Amino acid sequence: MPWSSRAVLLRDLILGVLGTAAFLLDLGADLWAAGQYALSGRYLWAALVLALLVLASVALQLFSWVWLRADPVGLHESQPPGRCLALLHFLQLGYLYRCLQGLQQGLLVWQQEEPSEFDLAYADFLSLDISMLRLFETFLETTPQLTLGLAIVLQSGRAEYYQWLSICTSFLGISWALLDYHQALRTCLPSKPLLSLGSSVIYFLWNLLLLGPRVLAVALFSALFPHYVALHFLGLWLVLLLWIWLQGTDFMPGPASEWLYRATVATILYFSWFNVSEGHTRGRATIHLAFLLSDSVLLVVTWVTHSTWLPVGIPLHMWLPLVGVCLLLGLALRLVYYRWLHPSCRWEPDRVDGARSLSPLPHSQLPQNRRMIHLARNFFPKAKDQAALSGKGEVNGVL
Repeated sequence: MPWSSRAVLLRDLILGVLGTAAFLLDLGADLWAAGQYALSGRYLWAALVLALLVLASVALQLFSWVWLRADPVGLHESQPPGRCLALLHFLQLGYLYRCLQGLQQGLLVWQQEEPSEFDLAYADFLSLDISMLRLFETFLETTPQLTLGLAIVLQSGRAEYYQWLSICTSFLGISWALLDYHQALRTCLPSKPLLSLGSSVIYFLWNLLLLGPRVLAVALFSALFPHYVALHFLGLWLVLLLWIWLQGTDFMPGPASEWLYRATVATILYFSWFNVSEGHTRGRATIHLAFLLSDSVLLVVTWVTHSTWLPVGIPLHMWLPLVGVCLLLGLALRLVYYRWLHPSCRWEPDRVDGARSLSPLPHSQLPQNRRMIHLARNFFPKAKDQAALSGKGEVNGVL
């Protein structure tokens, strides 16, 4: 194997190990926080932390199990029998098993002198599923936990060291999950070059700077009106769910699981942008951004008119202008990214992303992650035309 390909595999392995470790650390931090709240007599906060953790975990296991059942027969020959997999998912260990399986397959490929193209494609197949599950876990568990943690800090007027650590790591983890998912989408289509280091940094930063004000606005409202935040979330979530339904999504293999996907995407859209249908995304993304900005402004205005409800020691009058600057900077970086740093600005029709081919095989003989290919086609509407012009098929990882 060429050294460049082996270096790419080693990088992916390291990132996989770090991602799995981050998941376990985040889980441990949530359980620790719940325990600390319970020991200090704040049973409602502990119950909310555990409830968010359980709901997100159940949804994640359902996604993982449905996808495994929908995969082609014989694709996962190295996996344990169906009953063992069902037991793992019932015990809420399905996602962790997938992470370990992906690391095992990546290590197997990296150790081989000349790995087969099928092994490479299968490793990419597993990593794409893990990337999407990580994104779902981020917005179903990490982001709500972050919002809850900020609301608790605002309501109590002080923060313990473990709360600050959890808040900072959560912000970084959410932005990293968005970057990782976007990179995964690009590996699905041969016409979409991967992000360069500079583009990746800007993409990471503008997501971080735009997500922070949104989370803080929701946390402020939660701290002021803890009994009404559920109604606010439910109202917006239903509107977003209706919007997704009107776009006619067909991502999951069955109607029941499709509604699970729509409900999850509506939760993501409550905090950040996520494209679900074909066509040019600029218009829909602009509408969604304007919608979130308007809602966030209303939440902040509500706080300003009821600021006496919060502890006096919180200097939010100093922090809010800084948050506004972060929002404007995030918008500016987003415009810079799509105007000058977006890979489509320098697209080359003959380029193949992450080319790691050793011995060519027909695309039909390689495992194709059709779930991610489907989302990639929706996210990159020009990819079909570019692929047709170049005469190239679409395989995850573009091997």
